[in-house]
Amino acid sequence: MVRGKEEPVRQRLLHAATRLFAERGFEGTSVQEIVTAAGVTKGAMYHYFDSKDDLLFEIYARMLRMQTERLTVIADAAGPVAERLHAAAADVVETSAANLDDSKIFFRSMHLLAPETQRTVRAERRRYHVRFRDLVTEGQREGVFRADIPAEIVVDYFFGSVHHLGSWFHPGGRLSGAQVGRQFADLLLTSLRP
Repeated sequence: MVRGKEEPVRQRLLHAATRLFAERGFEGTSVQEIVTAAGVTKGAMYHYFDSKDDLLFEIYARMLRMQTERLTVIADAAGPVAERLHAAAADVVETSAANLDDSKIFFRSMHLLAPETQRTVRAERRRYHVRFRDLVTEGQREGVFRADIPAEIVVDYFFGSVHHLGSWFHPGGRLSGAQVGRQFADLLLTSLRP
């Protein structure tokens, strides 16, 4: 029962921090501003998060956890590897576009995190990229995808584009996140044809 009462406070803190970090930047936002916007006390914040760094980490980590769960379902599904890779590529773009503030805040501010926290985030993101790369490698082994380009390069190139979304994609623009996701996935699959 206690968890049900705690969850809204934690969510309010994350929502307030996300909004303020997006508006003012990580460095330009104080803990006091976050707790005021969330309608809680500093004590309540420190019950859930050890620091402002922890808030920043959680903003990105919650998105990465969601994307990792979705990738696992897609990658483990039955069906041709080309269809699974297309679905995975479209999904990461669509979910990144749907959580654009989280992604933009994090990539803008990651260098401000403590070195140990940065290592943790990089390790989590690396696990996601390895799972994605495994789909490329599977297709290369099967002869479905060209094998003259290392799978690691394919993944680095693709995710460089995904991580750049925050600089040009606008919700409510000409293309939806789902449309951009399908187009990115189409480009990836076309580039991998033997």
